[in-house]
Amino acid sequence: MQRQQDTKTREWTFTFGHEELVVHRRYEVLSMLNDFLLGLWFSVGSVCFFFEGGVRDAGVWLFLLGSVQLLVRPAIRLHRYIRFKHLPDANQDN
Repeated sequence: MQRQQDTKTREWTFTFGHEELVVHRRYEVLSMLNDFLLGLWFSVGSVCFFFEGGVRDAGVWLFLLGSVQLLVRPAIRLHRYIRFKHLPDANQDN
């Protein structure tokens, strides 16, 4: 697998053999992936509560993981809207 980033369009391109995946809006894709994983953690965690012992403990950990991951969602959205640029040093002589 190879990954490239187009600096002009900020697209990600992943090459898998003869197949190519182009991600146009990376922050939206990251947000969707995050939401998918959240649903997965909470769904599997909910099923784990039907059982006793270690399986129930796994459910607690999945709920904790999902709760922490809920904090990732606003971080992705904030990073999408706020980008930092490296500015030239004003004290440098040109």
